[in-house]
This record gives sequence, structure tokens and C-alpha cells, in this order.
Amino acid sequence: MNLDSLTQLANRRRFDEFLNWEWEQCSSSEPLSLIMCDIDCFKLYNDNYGHQAGDACLQQVARAIANVAENVPTESIYLAARYGGEEFSVILPNTDLAAAQAVAEQIRSHIKALAIPHQKSVVSNSVTLSMGVATISEGQNSPKMLIEAADKALYRAKSEGRDRVAVSQLTVDS
Repeated sequence: MNLDSLTQLANRRRFDEFLNWEWEQCSSSEPLSLIMCDIDCFKLYNDNYGHQAGDACLQQVARAIANVAENVPTESIYLAARYGGEEFSVILPNTDLAAAQAVAEQIRSHIKALAIPHQKSVVSNSVTLSMGVATISEGQNSPKMLIEAADKALYRAKSEGRDRVAVSQLTVDS
């Protein structure tokens, strides 16, 4: 099974398969981007509203991510996935850093517009996302490097106040 049963997005196994496949297809002329998303203060959300409300929140966020990702250019066959817990990811083949950052900003704005109440958030009175974006345009040792770069950018977004997008770009000297 390749779907997360709660969110109906791709599951972590499908994410790993898709990223590895895209990694193999990546050439110096075709960038590969990754967005890592995390719901801000989600533990506080669950503690305040309960796990059923938390599940409903995850479903709404997943739908919003999928809806925005569907609008990427047709040459960029994307994959939106539940990475784990309250973390989501979007793989964007043939998408440079600026375009991936624009997709991430659209996702962030879309989540904010949903105005899902979150009284215990330290950021806002509604659910927000922090996101890290990384792009690679040439081969590396493994897709793990792309995940690590996006993850570092995600944690920078959190440390800079949450509800924002931070970017990181991997490059290789020719």
C-alpha cells in the first residue's frame, strides 16, 4: 500500500521510492526540489483539541498541500506525501529553487486561509506551517543529502519564528 490511510497522500514508503527514482533521473539540466512541511505546535493542538480533532486537522492540511501541488506545471510530476506524524513533503522534479519556494509560499498561504483554530499556538490563533525547501541540480551521493538540506531549512524556519519558508540549495562543483 502506497497511501497514508489518514491523509490519503502518499505514505513514507512511496515517498522514499519516488525520491530515489527521481534522484536517478536527475541530470545537471533538470533540477529536483523538495519541500518539507511541519505543522507548528501540533502537540499543543492535540493536547488542547484531542486526537480526533488532530486527525481532522491533518486531513485538512493534507488536502490543502495536495490542492496547491496539483497546480505545479505539468512537466513537473510532483509527489505530495505524509512524511511522518505532522510532517509532510512535496517532491518537485524539474523545479528550480525559486519555483519550489513559490509553491511552498502558496501552501503556507493556503493553510493560513483555512483559518483552522489553534488557541494554544505560540505563532497565531490558527494552524500554521513551517517549511524548508532544498533544490539540487546535479548528482550527489544520495537523496539523503537533499532531505537533510530541506530538513535543516525547515528547522531554520522554526527557529526564525515559524509560519515561514526557509530555503537551502545544494550545488556541486563541476
